[in-house]
Amino acid sequence: MSSLHIVVSVFSLYLIYVANSTMDPYKALNIILNPDGTLTRLSIPPQSPPSPDPTLPTPALSKDLSVNQSKHTWARIYLPHNTKSKLPLIVFYHGGGFILYNANSTYFHDFCANMANQTQSIVVSLEYRLAPEHRLPAAYQDSLEVLHWIKTSDDPWLRHADYSRCYLMGESAGGNIAYNAALRAAAEVDHIKPIQIKGVVLIQPFFGGTQRTPSEVRLAEDKTIPLPITDLMWNLSLPVGADRDHEYSNPMLQGGGHARILDEIRALGWRVAVFGCQGDPLVDRDSDLVKLLHAKGIHVVGKFYQGGRHGIFIGDPSMSQQVFHLLQTLYG
Repeated sequence: MSSLHIVVSVFSLYLIYVANSTMDPYKALNIILNPDGTLTRLSIPPQSPPSPDPTLPTPALSKDLSVNQSKHTWARIYLPHNTKSKLPLIVFYHGGGFILYNANSTYFHDFCANMANQTQSIVVSLEYRLAPEHRLPAAYQDSLEVLHWIKTSDDPWLRHADYSRCYLMGESAGGNIAYNAALRAAAEVDHIKPIQIKGVVLIQPFFGGTQRTPSEVRLAEDKTIPLPITDLMWNLSLPVGADRDHEYSNPMLQGGGHARILDEIRALGWRVAVFGCQGDPLVDRDSDLVKLLHAKGIHVVGKFYQGGRHGIFIGDPSMSQQVFHLLQTLYG
């Protein structure tokens, strides 16, 4: 890079900083950080109750079950209507920057209900612990615990699940959680049997780093997740004192232990799909993850689309169809 390009790049970053320095991310997210480290969430996104009644015209049946009462974690299970055979199992982790949203948020409830119906799958959507009340790795611990809970559950709906065809899926922060759940599950694959993971689907997964990527610079003032908001989410969710190059945030900087687990995922034959779009500030990080997994010999597919925005695969039904279609392809 020429010295002129370096000067221009530095000046561009300065202008972006000035433009965003007036943004109060707490106000933008409508949250207050309390002296004890907890958050007051002043507005709760719309929520939907479960719908276990088969006479109602819902895409799929749904109900809530406790996973760990002491941690207040639970799961919403989705069952297609008139299920008579064994169906693939999808374990879903919702997004929200680790600090917002819930498994019963309408935004994710509708997506999971439609996914269960259109792909004819059992979906288990986890209500994991949120930061900063429970900083990472709490959500990762919950993401693995739900697999142990599923395998020991005697719930009649889960009897319809084919545990030999399990897929981990997450969107945004949930994509980060699904990735880390896969790493942890691969490290103790014998302990989660009879659950056998076949694939991992990461929808615009939320990763970060101290060095800004070109897409983060280009879309620093993005209306959905501008840099001040993503920086705040990492500050509130990572272990106290950690920066964005922590292993939970930046998978590109990991050493031997991380590499060995990726080797295990390759040996297990798990398939990985990563969805992204060019209008998302995270797209370069998601693309880099695809390159990393490919270099490790893992069967990975990157599905990247022009335009769009962060959250489009959940919020836009036509883009949700892309996810559903890929799942059906994985099912064979």
